[in-house]
Amino acid sequence: MDLKNQDIIEIARSVFQDEVKELLEIADNLGDEFAQASKLLNATKGKVVVVGIGKSAHIGNKIVATFNSTGTKSQFLHASEAIHGDLGLLDKKDVVICISKSGNSQEIKDLAPILKKNSSALIAITGNLQSDLAKYADVVLNVTISKEACPNNLAPTSSTTAQLVIGDALAVSLMKMSNFTGEDFAKFHPGGALGKRLLWSVEDVMDTFQRPLVQPDSSIYEVIDSLTSGRNGITVVMDGEKISGVITDGDLRRMLQKHKDYRHLLAKDILTSNPKIISKDEKAVDAFHKLRDYNIGQLVVIDQNEHYFGILDLHALIKHGIEE
Repeated sequence: MDLKNQDIIEIARSVFQDEVKELLEIADNLGDEFAQASKLLNATKGKVVVVGIGKSAHIGNKIVATFNSTGTKSQFLHASEAIHGDLGLLDKKDVVICISKSGNSQEIKDLAPILKKNSSALIAITGNLQSDLAKYADVVLNVTISKEACPNNLAPTSSTTAQLVIGDALAVSLMKMSNFTGEDFAKFHPGGALGKRLLWSVEDVMDTFQRPLVQPDSSIYEVIDSLTSGRNGITVVMDGEKISGVITDGDLRRMLQKHKDYRHLLAKDILTSNPKIISKDEKAVDAFHKLRDYNIGQLVVIDQNEHYFGILDLHALIKHGIEE
């Protein structure tokens, strides 16, 4: 069939509309059984085991991934593998979530009484309240739909979306019940952008080998050498262990514009005093905010004893994804 672009777009819109309609109906019918399921999951002394087969297995794996990343220890158990030995992962302290649209596939019918017997609770996510799965479950979460978004009302579309969203709803409820914060989330995603923003310190992102410095009485030539040897266009003027100020490429250019003969000048003559400073232990994202707020490119980094530790450059933060 040769469809025009607009026809294809309308098909896509109808899928969204059909699935949203089913989701809203399920949301309107949520009751105490959802709260009961959430409380069972929150109170478990073991892990959450999610069981499924076919398309529901794919949904189950996603629910497990969401649970694990939001503080609820979970594991997926494929229904067909379960009846061939993988039931060994199930513990009596575990809570099981079994997902099945019909609740009556042969694997699910065989498994339901075993899952009930070998766990602390069995939660069913199903669209058939009269099924064997629903009969054995301690709690049934009803995801009945009136029709699939598939034009033949056959391919799992609206039904799997409903399973997915009920899983998300459980995960969010558990996050609220356990006071799971953004910082907690970042702990499970240390390599992602969120983890870096929330967990990484200034020391984690800076080049700790770059520590350019000069003395107050250093000559202009020594200042130029220090600026050239560093990568960030800045050097720190140190009076003993005290930070007197900084000299940047910009300070050097302004000096050249002001003085025709600069050979007599020393570092203390052109430094900028009271530079912006940050501790190496502060969060990298706070450093980004400070650089943005002051509209500068570098910060002088100090250690816990307020000794000069190095230079943090804006480009290092951007390189590591520490930005808004």
